[in-house]
Amino acid sequence: MTETTAVEVRRQIVIEAPLERAFTVFTDRFGDFKPPEHNLLGTPIAESVFEPKVGGHIYDRGTDGSECRWARILAYEPPDRVVFSWDISPQWQVETDPGNTSEVEVRFIAETPARTRVELVHRHLDRHGPGWESVRDGVAHDQGWPLYLARYAALFARDR
Repeated sequence: MTETTAVEVRRQIVIEAPLERAFTVFTDRFGDFKPPEHNLLGTPIAESVFEPKVGGHIYDRGTDGSECRWARILAYEPPDRVVFSWDISPQWQVETDPGNTSEVEVRFIAETPARTRVELVHRHLDRHGPGWESVRDGVAHDQGWPLYLARYAALFARDR
């Protein structure tokens, strides 16, 4: 199911895994499904890190040791929900003013003991200011959240 409104993008996927595992794989293995070509560093990414706590960050570490902190963890509620900021501007650079950032909420809902629905809402996109539509269009595009979620789902197929 896909819905794109003026200031938010919604995506969802069903994972053949229990709720707790779906949440843990999303947070612990974020770097295993984040596309390495989604890179704001001037060097290849060695790893992407999701710090599992409110006040933590999502960041990329380059092969040269440099870091790009591009998200802040705003809510961390295992195994049901995580919210993080999107600190990337319409120019696809790190945004340092939290007032000009959007939010990504990911909810994990058990459909059965072995199946979890993952709902992602990227909201408040208009906070990015002039040109915010390019952020919306970028994350809604096949190479945006749909790619992340497809790669995330593929981790479960490989683990079987």
